[in-house]
Amino acid sequence: MRAFPIRTALTIVTFALLLAGASRVVRGVSTPNLETVAAIVEFTPDLTPIWPLQPHAVPEAAAPVRARVVVPRYLLDGDGSLDRFYAALWRTERGEPMAITRILHYGDSPTTADLITGDTRQLLQKRFGDAGHGFTLIGKPWAWYEHRGIDLSSRGWQMDPGTRWDLRNGLFGLGGVAFSTSTGAYSRVTLRDPTQTRLEVWFLRQPDGGDITVSSAGQPVGTIATDAPSRAAGFARFDLPPGTGTLEFSAEGLVRMFGITLEKRKTGVVYDSAGMNGASVSMLALIFNENHWAEELRHRNPDLVVLNYGTNESGFAAFLTHEYEKQLREAIRRVRAALPDTSILVMSPMDRGEKNGGEIETLPTIPRIVEIQRRVAGELHCGFFNTYEVMGGEGTMARWYDSQPRLVSADFIHPTPAGARIVAVAFVKELVAGLNRYKSRQVLHPQAVAEVR
Repeated sequence: MRAFPIRTALTIVTFALLLAGASRVVRGVSTPNLETVAAIVEFTPDLTPIWPLQPHAVPEAAAPVRARVVVPRYLLDGDGSLDRFYAALWRTERGEPMAITRILHYGDSPTTADLITGDTRQLLQKRFGDAGHGFTLIGKPWAWYEHRGIDLSSRGWQMDPGTRWDLRNGLFGLGGVAFSTSTGAYSRVTLRDPTQTRLEVWFLRQPDGGDITVSSAGQPVGTIATDAPSRAAGFARFDLPPGTGTLEFSAEGLVRMFGITLEKRKTGVVYDSAGMNGASVSMLALIFNENHWAEELRHRNPDLVVLNYGTNESGFAAFLTHEYEKQLREAIRRVRAALPDTSILVMSPMDRGEKNGGEIETLPTIPRIVEIQRRVAGELHCGFFNTYEVMGGEGTMARWYDSQPRLVSADFIHPTPAGARIVAVAFVKELVAGLNRYKSRQVLHPQAVAEVR
């Protein structure tokens, strides 16, 4: 056991007594306090004066900290472009009765399987409340089509996605896929969450239209007559009994369906995923019938529309040079013409890799697309989310492919569930940060912000 340093202790006590006596006769010397004694004992040069009778110089007063708005790196909304959406989301956050925030997300193949969108839905609903599954198709146009929380099976339908332009009239509904029959067809939707309370069927009214019968576990829910003098968007709403776990749709005669929406009678978020394999912005700008699509959009009346394209366009450099920006502007124009009060957010594509001499490199067109989207979004008063930079920018696909676990598939385009989760977490984080900035502005300038409510 180490002996107590008696001489050191006596020296410290003597020194303290001398200081105390000096404080009575020498002006400017004060009686030592516990902090001073502790500093002497510890003797750290940055805390202890070399000469104890001369205190440290008083530091200059620090300049007052000024509040400043930090422009987000990945989400650009500084012009108030997303304020309508933020106002709705804040009402939801405050728990106002039936304050449902609806988001409609259009995208290409990564969203077809409800990857990024499914995680985004889950995260937002966990934070702000779950108001239902939202929009889903009634069959699988692609084997990998998914809507998280729902299982689909169907037979007898002719499925026409807008990406193939098979229907020259452009009547593809809200989700971009038409399900048609003239002899009879059937769909079964299984709900993993049996607390959905409201069903809406989206279909086409048309001359000589047939009937759609809706049932649940063999019990009738209702029947829809689709016959009408001319073609028009059709909607039929039904209340669902508690505990509904399955829905069956039987079509007889000439019928065209587009999908269904499922919601709950409660405050929360609904996140519609309209991802289509092979989709591009051309589909919205050229292929969709503008008037019909506008009817669909106005009926859904989302608070935010996300336009998330660019992956497929990146394979055509000449198209990017000559046509892409014009079509992006046209797609935004169409959405705004249908929904003048709705916020629009352009979401950039993910990185896309290609092999060059054995190395995985970013496709050169990807940064070009991202820059065009950023600029056009700013000029047209839209928000912009930079998915490419969130992932890590140039060379991301090489790093993601080599990571453990692997974050992207072998095509260097499509994320694995783990990779999609990274994008969704970053996206939600930026949206919440944007909401918080909006709330701060509400406190500072309530009148200006109140005008967007």
